Amino acid sequence: MSQVTPKILPPTASATNPPLMIGDLLDSGVRMAGDNQIVYRDQSRHDYRRFRQRVHQLAHLLSAQGVKAGDVVAVLDWDSHRYLECFFAIPMLGAVLHTVNVRLAPEQIHYTMEHAEDAFVLVHEDFVPLMAPLAIKLPMVKGYLLCREQNQIDESAAAQSGLDVVGEYEALLAEQPLEYDFPTFDENAVATLFYTTGTTGNPKGVFFTHRQLVLHTLGEASLFQAPGFALLDRDKVYMPITPMFHVHAWGVPYTATLMGATQVYPGRYEPEMLVNLLLKEKVDFSHCVPTLLNMVVSADAIASGQVDLSGWKVLVGGSALTQSLASKARELGIDTRSAYGMSETCPLLTADILPSDIDKADFETQLPWRCKAGLPVPLVTLQVVDESGEPLPHDGRSVGEVRVKAPWLTQAYYKEEKRSEELWRDGWLHTGDVASLDERGFLTISDRIKDVIKTGGEWLSSLELENYISRCPGIAEVAVIGIKDEKWGERPAALVVANDLNNPPEADQVQAFLQTFVDQGKLNRWAIPAFIRFVDEIPKTSVGKLDKKRIRQEV
Repeated sequence: MSQVTPKILPPTASATNPPLMIGDLLDSGVRMAGDNQIVYRDQSRHDYRRFRQRVHQLAHLLSAQGVKAGDVVAVLDWDSHRYLECFFAIPMLGAVLHTVNVRLAPEQIHYTMEHAEDAFVLVHEDFVPLMAPLAIKLPMVKGYLLCREQNQIDESAAAQSGLDVVGEYEALLAEQPLEYDFPTFDENAVATLFYTTGTTGNPKGVFFTHRQLVLHTLGEASLFQAPGFALLDRDKVYMPITPMFHVHAWGVPYTATLMGATQVYPGRYEPEMLVNLLLKEKVDFSHCVPTLLNMVVSADAIASGQVDLSGWKVLVGGSALTQSLASKARELGIDTRSAYGMSETCPLLTADILPSDIDKADFETQLPWRCKAGLPVPLVTLQVVDESGEPLPHDGRSVGEVRVKAPWLTQAYYKEEKRSEELWRDGWLHTGDVASLDERGFLTISDRIKDVIKTGGEWLSSLELENYISRCPGIAEVAVIGIKDEKWGERPAALVVANDLNNPPEADQVQAFLQTFVDQGKLNRWAIPAFIRFVDEIPKTSVGKLDKKRIRQEV
């Protein structure tokens, strides 16, 4: 790339150039929100002005406990108004918010908290039994702040836990002043840290700065209001069904706050509570992984039509949205859309912003487009490249690895130089995803590189095969992997969950159904799995994705 010398003019001596800070998102939201509220289950609700006061009070509380700029503060909580307050107060102090994945194994949680060097911990009472045996192995933690569903601490339970509990969240918050004089500092200061698991080795620390989170929020806000994709604005009601420990709930709480939208936090995910909140609070927009959406649309009350979810928009990510699931949701009035990203990308990279001609078409025409990963969002540069790093043509057929550039990508894994160099090669972040780009620039993910099935010298997409099998009558859920085969190298195998566990279809019925796609020229005959096993449940990761590492061990 050639070097140029553009003109840079000196600023006026008295001019200022404020850094991009998370606190500005909160202040903007308070101005926008009016009387819109922050709702927690059926327990509490308050407006944005009180939300801002609570963030300031939390900053006082943490400062009184010795938390200072540069310290890492861990949070183990359900999706709550408390967690949202931590999203702001902790980074605004100059400290680092560590969103702990409470679904990891205890030894993995210990590893992430020790590796992050957590100095202080906010822990929900439900996770006290989890933390109690770990505390002795975390001597750097100065204290634990207990989060309870009631506004008073159970002294006996706290004492028996063995944790150095400094008090209860609401009780101590109430004692704090309503205004905090937050410092100003470099926008490149680290704001958040969390850990993502892979197929091998310990979880990897992923971190983001104030600048990156503000830019991601602005990009996401523009996307959510884009023609052909409009999902969220000030006058909508938002409820996450993606854990707040998972990539900041995809960054949407920051975006909803910037917009001043009403936000509903469901706490622990309980089907009855989720449905009650959806109906009572008139939720317009949520986001989740496909497995959770499938669980919702398969619930007896919803599938039988007892509950009306028409008008609910759901953004699906984490794994591919199948046409079968999108159609099932549509029958219930649920409007599903797709987006693509990963933990290391904050996560937003692409979204299925429908072209104007497709946006005006009927649902059946839109359906395949709604299930694509979509177009790169503003400020994202994306390529699909071959093994030598050469960009592939936008023909919808040429398949290679996705690599990206954007102003909100993590710049390294925390304290992991070798893994960071593997992530960033040749100045691009390598996603490890296999995909193609079509003539309109739409991205279609074929698979993870590690999940592609290599059979007879050809690559077979497990995601594509899962999509076809999911359309078979009587199928609720499916996972496809490759298993070793002496003749072909690998052959596809499928784990399948039936709609009626007591009366599943036969394997040969599934194979006959797939043969229809072979006859139509949509599927190669060697893609039909010879091995199909019906199971009651398919293993999932801590964030609800298909856990193909465990599936391979079980097949």
